[in-house]
Amino acid sequence: MKIIDLTMPIDENTPVYPGGKGLEINQSATISRDGWTEKRVSFNTHFSTHVDAPFHMFEDGKKVSDYDIEKFIDSAVILDIRNKDQGNLNLDIIKENDIVLLLTGDTEKAYNEDFFKSSTVLEMNLAQKLVEKKVKIVGIDSWTIDQAPYNVHKLLFKNDILIVENLVNLDKLNGRRFECFVMPLKIKGTSGAPCRVIGIVK
Repeated sequence: MKIIDLTMPIDENTPVYPGGKGLEINQSATISRDGWTEKRVSFNTHFSTHVDAPFHMFEDGKKVSDYDIEKFIDSAVILDIRNKDQGNLNLDIIKENDIVLLLTGDTEKAYNEDFFKSSTVLEMNLAQKLVEKKVKIVGIDSWTIDQAPYNVHKLLFKNDILIVENLVNLDKLNGRRFECFVMPLKIKGTSGAPCRVIGIVK
């Protein structure tokens, strides 16, 4: 069995969308003063590798905590969309309820200043086909799955398909079917949540 961590690390260097608020870590207790050590961590819910739920775009949309844990675990495949015509991809590998992760290579440049200046996005024609395939989650190794006015986000959300952004290491699973675990923090009432994502190949 091989386990691949698909999660972007959380630290002071984790990229933050320009104008957004980054990670704050403060020492709240020390061994010398309190007898134990502890830190207080503050970050936005759409930070690092994270899940987007329908409430992110719709006032009456479902929140992350509205989903049972089964929603976040299933068989998964990688779609390599690097420099590809998304309208002509072979989707025969995709089954109903799959988790589909899009390989763009964008997070390879996550720690340089160009990360947010351009991105490979999920085009509407491919998004429509994923809806027809009845997948349960679509993830991407980029900071966003599409850009304003976020029609792809909205299409997926209307069909109860969750989104995962800022994945890493997808190239290590390209061409293989694997079990995927997307584990968002169980924060009540939020439109998104940071998550630990792993792929398991047996």
